[in-house]
Amino acid sequence: MADTAPTAAGAQAMPALPPDSLIIVPVRDTVLFPGMVFPITIGRPRSIAAAQQAVRDQRQIGVLMQRDAGVGEPEAIDMHRMGTVANIVRYITAPDGSHHLVCQGDQRFQIVEFLSGWPFMVARVQRFAEPETQTPEIEARLLNLRNQALEALSLLPQAPQELIAGIQALEAPGPLADLAVSYMDIKPDEKQDILETVDVAARVDKVSRLLSHRIEVLRLSAEIGKQTRSSLDERQREILLREQMAAIQRQLGEGEEGKAAEIAELTEAIARAQMPKEVEDQARRELRRFEKMPEAAAEHGMVRAYLDWLIALPWAPPEDGGIDIAEARRVLDHDHYGLEKIKRRIMEYLAVRKLAPQGKAPILCFAGPPGVGKTSLGQSIARAMNRKFVRVSLGGVHDEAEIRGHRRTYIGALPGNIIQSIRKAGTRNCVMMLDEIDKLGSGVQGDPRAALLEVLDPEQNGTFRDNYLGVPFDLSRIVFIATANMLDTIPGPLRDRMEIISLAGYTASEKFEIARRYLVPRQTEANGLRPEQASVSDDALRAVIRSYTREAGVRNLEREIGKVLRHAAVRIAEGQATAIAVGADDLAAILGAPPFENEVAMRLSVPGVATGLAWTPMGGDILFIEATRSAGSGKLILTGQLGDVMRESAQAALSVVKNSAASLGIAEELFARSDIHIHVPAGATPKDGPSAGVAMFMALVSLLTERTIRSDTAMTGEISLRGLVLPVGGIKEKVIAAAAAGIKRVMLPARNRRDFDDIPEEVRRTLEFVWLERVEEAVAAALEPAADKAKATDAAA
Repeated sequence: MADTAPTAAGAQAMPALPPDSLIIVPVRDTVLFPGMVFPITIGRPRSIAAAQQAVRDQRQIGVLMQRDAGVGEPEAIDMHRMGTVANIVRYITAPDGSHHLVCQGDQRFQIVEFLSGWPFMVARVQRFAEPETQTPEIEARLLNLRNQALEALSLLPQAPQELIAGIQALEAPGPLADLAVSYMDIKPDEKQDILETVDVAARVDKVSRLLSHRIEVLRLSAEIGKQTRSSLDERQREILLREQMAAIQRQLGEGEEGKAAEIAELTEAIARAQMPKEVEDQARRELRRFEKMPEAAAEHGMVRAYLDWLIALPWAPPEDGGIDIAEARRVLDHDHYGLEKIKRRIMEYLAVRKLAPQGKAPILCFAGPPGVGKTSLGQSIARAMNRKFVRVSLGGVHDEAEIRGHRRTYIGALPGNIIQSIRKAGTRNCVMMLDEIDKLGSGVQGDPRAALLEVLDPEQNGTFRDNYLGVPFDLSRIVFIATANMLDTIPGPLRDRMEIISLAGYTASEKFEIARRYLVPRQTEANGLRPEQASVSDDALRAVIRSYTREAGVRNLEREIGKVLRHAAVRIAEGQATAIAVGADDLAAILGAPPFENEVAMRLSVPGVATGLAWTPMGGDILFIEATRSAGSGKLILTGQLGDVMRESAQAALSVVKNSAASLGIAEELFARSDIHIHVPAGATPKDGPSAGVAMFMALVSLLTERTIRSDTAMTGEISLRGLVLPVGGIKEKVIAAAAAGIKRVMLPARNRRDFDDIPEEVRRTLEFVWLERVEEAVAAALEPAADKAKATDAAA
């Protein structure tokens, strides 16, 4: 590469350049600042002609960045308006024909107008000189900027000493800002913005902000690098120490003996584990790897942990102890009161296991509200079968690896919860409870519900493969029992693999027996009392069940009993009494005012209110449908956080009422001049489902006929536009809730007669059942007679 002085040979005559003009050299993604020396490569014919003309005339050039680097032949519109006047220090033509300029920036300029008539860009410009005077504010900015620049250079691994000296020598803020920003690794547009900032104070502030950000980045980078080096140094130190320890052990004759003893111990353990051939081959391959692996190797601990897992798992075929059916029945009766249908199905299951121990057992799923004894039933089954019991909590699990395990390539990998629970049980014929299976989630880590398909399929789980183990494990001898509060969230394929056994809520008499037999003794012991020190009367227990709890299960009942006995414990501990008997009259002082009361009669004392029956994951419940009418234009207003299905039920109920207006004695013009408002308390609780159709229909009929609904009657059922009453689900839970709330009559769809046998005998004796085919039957059965309307109103008043 050599310096070449361009000649005038072949140059065409062209007009002289005006004195206030500059030859413009367009550049891509490059910003030259005043005072900086910068190499520029030019290749476009117009740029080469411009540079050669400037060299011939010994003129300065204007270095101007184009807006879009992708434009090949930029015009005036493609250029920024602010650039740098530069002197051409050297013009170099390389052997390959490329042209290079070494330019030194002089001062800023701004384009006034572009001129035509030359084979290159020419523009009239306005030049900007740096101010020579400095105010105290500018001097303060200069000092701060210099400190920032020096701090940034100190954080660089190899900062040029010449650059540090140049920064320290500069006394003008403008050139210092230009020098600092020219060496910063920022985008060309950001540099152009600094170049276009003529005001020195504003320019220094912008550069200061950029330097502050860059300093923070450099600090973090240095800290990360220091941590990485520290980690590497620690690792190297550990390797060196291990090598020295191994050398010392070899000198003492201990190293090989210790390793050999460990290998012999693992070999013997593998032989005792009675692994299947495929698993044993895998274990011995890993053992050979482990034998050849130095202790300093990264995989040493991982391979040893894997071998420990293989050895610890119960591979040997389990010895099934005989199932004593009579003892199993005694255990179930001792642990659980009532639940006769559930116990009968469990006894059938145990009898089949006794007669065909090698057969494929069904996967049971206990579905019901909280507190009805699903988990304790699983424990009782384990006791009845004389097997170990393990529980796997699935609530909130959203990672497939929680079921199948992590692959061994990950640091800290472990088998899934299934294999971990089997190791904990120490046998592969345990009773494993998959608790809260309906609360499984899914996320970016996979879907654990899909992973359970293999676990809960008797045709597949004989060769279950955990990702960590990488070998098949036989799960077919495990008794799987799942629990769920609701079935809607369980995917269909997973639900299809399980036999659903529904556990509805307890009746009041069942709760009383459970409290008397189990809860009171348990809470007495839990609170440090002896049976002779504290007792709760039968009337007190019934009062707690009736007035202080309203649930399907007995968890809240046990909490309230615990409060009563803690009150007794306090008095005995203080020496106020040696023995305390709690009666029904004492409950208000201990538990406060009863939170639940019978509000059915009060709510139904006016027309337009009906009592419906609802199913929730917590069990059955009653709900009130309230309707009112006001002057309007025929609108239907729905409130109470109703879902789409429930809103459609309300619209269908209103349509049926309109179609039946004549037979019901309702004036048809009443609908056109009235707005009807249906509200379902409590307003803060979301509600949905079709089973409130009959109750909404009856509330509207009661409102428009001004006849109240019998206060002892509750109803459920979906309705069609033809007035048919359609079947609904959750009948058992709804009827139990009605009996608990003091209802005497329930109106149910006639097509739900099939569910009648599922209702407890005690509830069937307590309630009167009215079976509905059409809504007209509901009107006849539920509305107070018209002749008694005034009498009913006087009684309510």
